[in-house]
Amino acid sequence: MMNDTQAGMALRCTGIRKSYDKRTVVDVAELDIPAGETLAVLGPSGSGKSTLLSILGLLEPPDAGEVYLDGNRVTHRDKTARMHMAAAFQSPYLFKGTVADNVAYGLKLRRMLSVDRRSAVADSLERVGLGGWENRSALTLSGGEAQRVALARALVLRPRVLLLDEPLSSLDPLIKGQLAQDFARIIREHSMTTLYVTHDQNEAMAIADRMVILRDGVPVASGTVDEVTGLPPDAWTANFLGAESPMQGSVVSSADGLIGIDTGGCVVYAGGSEEIGSRLIVGVRPEDVLLFEGDADIPITTARNRFLGTVVDVELWGVMYHMVIDICGSRLASRVSRASVRDMGLETGSKVRVVFKASAVRYKRI
Repeated sequence: MMNDTQAGMALRCTGIRKSYDKRTVVDVAELDIPAGETLAVLGPSGSGKSTLLSILGLLEPPDAGEVYLDGNRVTHRDKTARMHMAAAFQSPYLFKGTVADNVAYGLKLRRMLSVDRRSAVADSLERVGLGGWENRSALTLSGGEAQRVALARALVLRPRVLLLDEPLSSLDPLIKGQLAQDFARIIREHSMTTLYVTHDQNEAMAIADRMVILRDGVPVASGTVDEVTGLPPDAWTANFLGAESPMQGSVVSSADGLIGIDTGGCVVYAGGSEEIGSRLIVGVRPEDVLLFEGDADIPITTARNRFLGTVVDVELWGVMYHMVIDICGSRLASRVSRASVRDMGLETGSKVRVVFKASAVRYKRI
């Protein structure tokens, strides 16, 4: 059995295709998860996320393509390779019995001695914040507690590859947020190579090092979390992430680690160094965009970018409002609390002051 000090395994696939009833659900030319990293695969329902996880986890074969584990080609028939993996799913799938019985299930199948099982179970439960819960009935647990047990059942196997398939999707937002932070901490503490499937970008941003977005089984964006969420490559991806399509512009100033980018009437400032005249695409995440009333006397801050804009769309997204603002013919999104919308009287057509820091601006060359 592998221990925590050993390096994680790299997981890779090439040319993966899978179809059901003549409909292609996964078509991935290449995908890599470097050892010790967490890759989040995002997409709407039916985008092929779970099918891709099943193929990479050797739970089902692809119609075409190959999967590699630490450089070696493996298939769903490779029991040795599967012994290096463990998974937790949207449903915890706990059975009648104690918490310890559930966590120890995989160890029993591997014929670990009972004295060693008890120690391993206790250690795994401690990792997920359930130390001392061995004798509790698994059927009396809350949703969040059950998911912690499911994670403990995976971790107790000391896997070198961890597969998590929407493990938090059925939980309420408060529990989900806390568990996402806990999952991230646990994964990073033990440097496990992890594939995390979700439709929730907030989970992905909390847990993953990199992300891939699937649309109809095909990757449409990939990179670090900051790259993908900050500069979505097209309108569909931007909409899925709750952002606006990136702006385009030319560098008109560059000095002292700050560049000015003319996006068509407004100059947006970003940190960096680029040649004058360089063509860039520019993005700003909604959570980085602050709004003030149009006639507000904005306090002095470090925010370099300040514009007068017009609200062109207002939508209630859960506990926050999603606002789209036009500045100089370009569109930015912002997340605003209900109280702020009420106090500022924000609606379509409202004039607002738009403020964001140069460090919040992402860009790349066209």
